[in-house]
Amino acid sequence: MCPVGPRGCGGKMATAGAMERSFLEISGAERERPRHFREFTVYGVGTVNAVVGAVKYSESAGGFYYLESGKLFSVTRNRFIHWKTSGDTLELVEESLDVNLLNNAVHLKFQNCSILPGGVHVSETQNHVIILIVTNQTVHRLLLPHPSRMYRSELVTESQMQSIFTDIGRVDFRDPCNYQLIPTVPGLSPNSSTSAAWLSSDGEALFALPSASGGIFVLKLPPHDLPGMVSVVELKQSSVMQRLLIGWMPTAIRGDQGPSDRPLSLAVHCVEHDAFIFALCQDHKLRMWSFKDQMCLMVADMLEYVPVNKDLRLAAGTGHKLRLAYSPSLGLYLGVYMHAPKHGQFCIFQLVTTENNRYSLDHISSLFTSQETLVDFALTSTDIWALWHDAENQTVVKYINFEHNVAGQWNPVFMQPLPEEEVIIRDDQDPREVYLQSLFMPGRFINAALCKALQIFCRGTERNLDLSWSELKKEVTLAVESELQGNVTEYEFSQEEFRNLQQEFWCKFYACCLQYQEALSRPLALLLNPHTSMVCLLKKGYLSFLVPSSLVDHLYLLPDENLLTEDETAISDDVDVARDVICLIKCLRLIGESITMDMSVMMEMSCYNLQSPEKAAEQILEDMITIDIENVMEDICSKLQEIRNPIHAIGLLIREMDYETEVEMEKGFNPAQPLNIRMNLSQLYGSGTAGHIVCRGVCKIASTRFLICRDLLILQQLLLRLGDTVILGAGQLFQAQQDLLHRTAPLLLSYHLIKWGSQCLATDVPVDTLESNLQHLSVLELTDSSALMANKFVSSPQTIVELFFQEVARKHIIAHLFSQPKAPLSHTGMNWPEMVTAITNYFLQLLWPSNPSCLFLECLMGNCQYVQLQDYIQLLHPWCQVNVGSCRFMLGRCYLVTGEGQKALECFCQAASEVGKEEFLDRLIRSEDGEIVSTPRMQYYDKVLRLLDVVGLPELVIQLATSAITEAGDDWKSQATLRTCIFKHHLDMGHNSQAYEALTQIPDSSRQLDCLRQLVVVLCERSQLQDLVEFPYVNLHNEVVGIIESRARAVDLMTHNYYELLYAFHIYRHNYRKAGTVMFEYGMRLGREVRTLRGLEKQGNCYLAAINCLRLIRPEYAWIVQPAAGAVYDRPGASPKRNHDGECTTAPTNRQIEILELEDLEKECSLARIRLTLAQQDSSAIAVAGSSSAEEMVTLLVQAGLFDTAISLCQTFKLPLTPVFEGLAFRCIKLQFGGEAAQAEAWAWLAANQLSSVITTKESSATDEAWRLLSTYLERYKVQNNLYHHCVINKLLSHGVPLPNWLINSYKKVDAAELLRLYLNYDLLEEAVDLVSEYVDAVLGKGHQYFGIEFPLSATAPMVWLPYSSIDQLLQALGENSANSHNIALSQKILDKLEDYQQKVDKATRDLLYRRNLWS
Repeated sequence: MCPVGPRGCGGKMATAGAMERSFLEISGAERERPRHFREFTVYGVGTVNAVVGAVKYSESAGGFYYLESGKLFSVTRNRFIHWKTSGDTLELVEESLDVNLLNNAVHLKFQNCSILPGGVHVSETQNHVIILIVTNQTVHRLLLPHPSRMYRSELVTESQMQSIFTDIGRVDFRDPCNYQLIPTVPGLSPNSSTSAAWLSSDGEALFALPSASGGIFVLKLPPHDLPGMVSVVELKQSSVMQRLLIGWMPTAIRGDQGPSDRPLSLAVHCVEHDAFIFALCQDHKLRMWSFKDQMCLMVADMLEYVPVNKDLRLAAGTGHKLRLAYSPSLGLYLGVYMHAPKHGQFCIFQLVTTENNRYSLDHISSLFTSQETLVDFALTSTDIWALWHDAENQTVVKYINFEHNVAGQWNPVFMQPLPEEEVIIRDDQDPREVYLQSLFMPGRFINAALCKALQIFCRGTERNLDLSWSELKKEVTLAVESELQGNVTEYEFSQEEFRNLQQEFWCKFYACCLQYQEALSRPLALLLNPHTSMVCLLKKGYLSFLVPSSLVDHLYLLPDENLLTEDETAISDDVDVARDVICLIKCLRLIGESITMDMSVMMEMSCYNLQSPEKAAEQILEDMITIDIENVMEDICSKLQEIRNPIHAIGLLIREMDYETEVEMEKGFNPAQPLNIRMNLSQLYGSGTAGHIVCRGVCKIASTRFLICRDLLILQQLLLRLGDTVILGAGQLFQAQQDLLHRTAPLLLSYHLIKWGSQCLATDVPVDTLESNLQHLSVLELTDSSALMANKFVSSPQTIVELFFQEVARKHIIAHLFSQPKAPLSHTGMNWPEMVTAITNYFLQLLWPSNPSCLFLECLMGNCQYVQLQDYIQLLHPWCQVNVGSCRFMLGRCYLVTGEGQKALECFCQAASEVGKEEFLDRLIRSEDGEIVSTPRMQYYDKVLRLLDVVGLPELVIQLATSAITEAGDDWKSQATLRTCIFKHHLDMGHNSQAYEALTQIPDSSRQLDCLRQLVVVLCERSQLQDLVEFPYVNLHNEVVGIIESRARAVDLMTHNYYELLYAFHIYRHNYRKAGTVMFEYGMRLGREVRTLRGLEKQGNCYLAAINCLRLIRPEYAWIVQPAAGAVYDRPGASPKRNHDGECTTAPTNRQIEILELEDLEKECSLARIRLTLAQQDSSAIAVAGSSSAEEMVTLLVQAGLFDTAISLCQTFKLPLTPVFEGLAFRCIKLQFGGEAAQAEAWAWLAANQLSSVITTKESSATDEAWRLLSTYLERYKVQNNLYHHCVINKLLSHGVPLPNWLINSYKKVDAAELLRLYLNYDLLEEAVDLVSEYVDAVLGKGHQYFGIEFPLSATAPMVWLPYSSIDQLLQALGENSANSHNIALSQKILDKLEDYQQKVDKATRDLLYRRNLWS
């Protein structure tokens, strides 16, 4: 067997005499939806409708346990089938205490047939579960798969499994192999309702039925997988067997046989290749038949064992019942119930085999009972369990060991009482609320009773009754309120009249529910599992389980006649102590019987309202003495006189009921056990039914113990009042007052709390709440706790104690039970009384308020049962000083969820003082890596701060962190963490000044720098720049500048304004040079990185701001250092630059520092303005203008036609104007040869250049205006060597454009020789000839002013010259083609001119020489 734990700490009293103990009935009714039955109809071929006046069979029930249901590692462990028959309907249900079975309930309706009471028999083979069904016209065989064949492995790990009834819809009910009509000959006895059925060793299905003519006939169906014939065997007392095949008529006249041997009860015991059929007949005789040998082996007259049998012999037997029990070691036992008016008798026999296969009965015991109506009884090899209806129609269940008992004293089973017939409503209570509370309190009414009452109350109104518990509650409220409204005939009511009317209708509905509850509670049968000793009670509407009661409860609830005969050694080894305890219990019962309803409510309310139970007990005692009409107090006092040592007896009772333990239960399964064993054990008692049974058992215990403690408190108050040393013993008064009284009160409150939890419903939790809760638990690093794993699929509603058992406690208890087994687990049997007692005891330990375990509270917190958790802690707090800190912490979590942050903070602070003293708080502060980074108190504060942060309560974070700082002391790491936390949340809330103040107090420089960086970034994003600039930054100035600079260089320039912030920062501190440097760098980067019009505008503004800064400085200091290129910035967090080999490249260290003065900045500003001008004029240039140099800008301006601007730029940066003149010349050429489109387009760029004058005398074209602009520039911008004329003429000639006269004339004046060379370069020989001719004439004095010759050739004028080299080249070029007459003419023309020139030169020379000589 598995180890069974102690019941409490009660020493010998707790361990002695555990065998003969009373049992409690626990309802296993589902509280959620009514069980969903799938409906099937069985149509019988050949059946006929029931005739008027036919026998109507009573309802019956029964059950079947799998052979291996008591084995720990079996698939069928704790699994069974039960059924109920009513008329033509069979209700089949498969139950499991380990897993929730799906599709486990079916209704089979047999058309035209009535099912015999007890006419359902179940057998199992290796592969199948076979259900044999007997109706008044047919027999059926139902073949279903065995659970061991339904699953892939025997390792059951799912919480839900398919039932064997899942695929019952595939069964062919008309299959002739599995269905047969009962033959009319010999025919079924019309007045008999017994039957028996079994499977032979060959797989044949056999049905034993009472014959119409008396005796028994057996109908045999062949094996389901083999062909065969259906046959009938009739067993006769003459030991002759007569076979009747279907449809045959008997050929011999059967012997005359009266109905006296008609069986009242049949039972079968299968042996090897045979079956013994036992029949208890109307003639009070028990007959035993061998089916194999077709003969009656034994006849025994039962009246021989009945003391007074004269009346019985004269009448036919009715109500006799027969049961068998087989034990491999002890053999076959027969239990016979002999029914007689006003009394009954059980006779127990053992079947004895003698030589020659003769059988006889060995009489073991006869037991007598006075109850009239025996409904059912069950037999084991040691006990009889019996179920009666007494004279008041009350259910009575008792059991007895038929060999070892005290004077035939039956052990009682304390049945679950029906709900109270009247609901008491106080004046301050709302009738509807009180009735709803009574109707829907866990354990009161079953769902089916409420649904039926609702259906009747609504008088046929169509309503969907497949409702959950909460939906049903709404429907009931609506129905009663509607009925109330429908019967209101007056428009005005007084409050009292309405209350009375409301109470009347609710009382009417309550009475209807009570009626159906009573009807559905009618018992039909006992179901006993011989493998596990589990006893169930099959009722009309539900199934209930019998669990053993503890010794204290047993004594307190035991009827007086049983208490008188109670075995004292079962209480204590010391007989005197046992007698004292029994006398003490009698005193308590006298007190309990004298307690009125008002007194009971007074104690309940004092516990609920956190008032002193001792004072309530004292007041109740006063009231009892006042109204003591029947002198109960005298009886109590006289009983007290019989107690030898009341102090010891009371102490023993208290110790027995106290579940306080210092040892905490193991958590989880033993890892040394194999995985398959651990997984198998993890499912043990995991079904909703098992959880419901255990939790209802705990509720029963708590309710009973509460009454015991209440009566004990009153008794102790009586002892104090008496103050008699004769009773108490010398010197014991003080001990009783100080010790026992103060131990009883917490005991009372503990059981009140457990009882409250057993009746407090859990709340359905939305998925988003569960997810939010899981997030909070992950912050606390508690998500791996088994107590906190919320299950979204828990059926609802259930009590919080059920929730705890199913989610957490069950696995802990099972792991603890099997952690150190006394025997190998493979040999462990499942004894239900021992297991349920052990589980209940350990469960009470987990629920016990003063034990160190916090699992119950953790479970409520993890499953979001915040309201219930609050109520529980409120009920616990004033008197229980265990886990105070853990309770305060969890209460704080509840307040967080309900939005009461300040209360939550108080609770968290109160819990801090208990850190290091409680297991839950120690687990809370345990870090995942196990490293202890600070004191436990600081770790606790860290977890709570993180929780408050996730919830989103920055004010509370600041408050808690501020209070935690005072406890941090010299722990600078904790100080830094807390002050960082304060800074962060002040900043998040927009408390900039407080955030800065917290920043300055952070002792860790690294954290301080991180926070400073965060401050800068956040205030920039919020555009709260004034605060950022005006903070003093004591000892942090350089860090702030570095942070802003790094941010400025690392982020996008157009979306963040860090440069402007830094500019304002320096301006605020009058550091104008740094401000100028910042804005200049900003402008540089804008030009390089922001290729937009807005960027160019900002660039110009930046340069203007930088210029303004330098103008505010004295001239000798008005300079800045040229900012580095962007690639050289040291950006924090930037990845290192690498070469093509992947190696990090080192930044150049020998960069030359360049100083920029005010003039340089002005140049850059001018360039920026020009860039903007270009961008505004030509959007295509925006992409390249920003970072272009002055030289590149000239080209861009020329391309855009902004010649004035280009010339201005060239002048500013002292650049040649050549590109401007070349560009303008080219545009003139294009206009010269362009069409109208080119003309129209030209006006746009012409308008952008300021012409010197406007020609108004005639219409001017764009081409004319362009030539005029070129002419104007040539006149305005003259340089040495006439470079611009040259480049213009060169551009025109290179494009083959004839030179305009004004240009020729203009160039003649300044450099006719160069013009000649250009003509020669472009082979313009004729123009060159004309130019030479004109030039010679000009030298000689003819038109000399057009060539810029001031003094022509003469003896008195300065010397003149001719470009002889160019003229020679011209002559050579003309002479190269001697065949060209035109060239010869041109050459001759030049030669003639030169000859004329030579003559005049010669003459002038002579005159000059003459004059020189003359003057000399």
